[in-house]
Amino acid sequence: ETSYMLDDAVGKNGWGNGYTFPCLFKVNGGWVLISETGVDGGYCASRLIGHENGLYSIGFPMPGENNGNGTTSPGIPLPGETPWRTITIGETLAPIVETTIPFDLVKPKYEASKEYQYTKGTWSWIIKMDNNTTFPVQKQYIDFSAAMGYETILVDALWDTQIGRDKIEELAAYGAQKGVGLYLWYNSNGYWNDAPQGPRGLMDNAAIRRKEMAWMKSIGIKGIKVDFFGGDKQVTMKLYEDILTDANEFGIMVIFHGCTLPRGWERMYPNYASSEAVLASENLHFGQQSCDNEAINAAAHTFIRNAVGSMDFGGSALNKYYNSDNIPNKGSKRMTSDVFALAASVLFQSGVQHFALAPNNLYDAPDWAIKFMKEVPTVWDEVRFLEGYPGKYAVLARRKGAKWYIAGINAQKEPLELKLKLPMISEGTTLRYYQDDELLNGKIMDIKYRSKIGVPIKVPCNGGVLLTN
Repeated sequence: ETSYMLDDAVGKNGWGNGYTFPCLFKVNGGWVLISETGVDGGYCASRLIGHENGLYSIGFPMPGENNGNGTTSPGIPLPGETPWRTITIGETLAPIVETTIPFDLVKPKYEASKEYQYTKGTWSWIIKMDNNTTFPVQKQYIDFSAAMGYETILVDALWDTQIGRDKIEELAAYGAQKGVGLYLWYNSNGYWNDAPQGPRGLMDNAAIRRKEMAWMKSIGIKGIKVDFFGGDKQVTMKLYEDILTDANEFGIMVIFHGCTLPRGWERMYPNYASSEAVLASENLHFGQQSCDNEAINAAAHTFIRNAVGSMDFGGSALNKYYNSDNIPNKGSKRMTSDVFALAASVLFQSGVQHFALAPNNLYDAPDWAIKFMKEVPTVWDEVRFLEGYPGKYAVLARRKGAKWYIAGINAQKEPLELKLKLPMISEGTTLRYYQDDELLNGKIMDIKYRSKIGVPIKVPCNGGVLLTN
């Protein structure tokens, strides 16, 4: 969850401990993305270690992970096999963005116990923080999700003490009436983490975990978000797998937070939803510097972290300020535009999305922004790279059925000016065009697509662009 080291020299070793996968290199004008896939409880997760003269090697977890407990070396029976290490190469960034290698090399480890639903939802914590994990606020967010046409809310940390189990059952029943299911937050716990947030001690022991999941199934809980994992040692990889395997038996989907990169898990585990494993939206609330760098990071995530696996970023805020009531000059200030927020909902891929929207956005955000956020998909049939450079700007096209969403953002100080050629769009098609002016005020208009001309776009710094057919 550290920041990217953009345009660094080859041969470096990060801050002395190597690099977390995936790693993107620019080599001789082309691009090389290095990662791994197929990691389960039978091996540890690895990293990339830099040496002199541009040599890199695989590194196992560090001794201090898991609070110093557990072996850094994996143990496998013979015959056995290691995870896949993958190298994706492209003259442009298209093969990097469009690769399916992390999923092509692995197979499902078990049958889905039911047909799982990938959903959109809201969560109070990103705007309102710990003190608002309360029954009245969560009920308000159920109403908000229902108003948005979303299927879930995420009830974050401390619900066990600030709401209580009886009231969670009441919330689940209330949500069911509105067509809104609950995701519940859990601390992973065990010897590897000292985090005090509850509920604690329920995910690290199989018997206790299964009893908890049986209770969740009985009240209709849709999924869980498990947080604060201790490292990449094999014992932790086994915990990920055990949580997923048990959750599937009870029909529960799983999001991981404070965690490692997912390595082919979307295909390996049918009830896997998404993982954080990135400097995510909570940091926008915690500090202004993250808000100042939001566009830079977003233009990097698109080509690196999100290129190999689902990314639970939890973003697309429409509040101008990260505080409960969107009060000016209180808390960190969002520097990006509303069109940027909408574009990020397309650029960032996660099968289950809990967006950083707030109930006040129903009346203080532009109508066109709310309408778009109601309609944007979370699962896609196709992705195409159009333009971009990591940390500077990104323009992708994603397709859901017959509808295309072309989304772009700009992190450069100077405006981004391009003529977008869209071969997937038929000549003369009417496109809905979302754009920012130089003051980051958004507006929408309809245009006709002319293939000879393309679509001229001009995106200011921290701004975005969207086109839909």
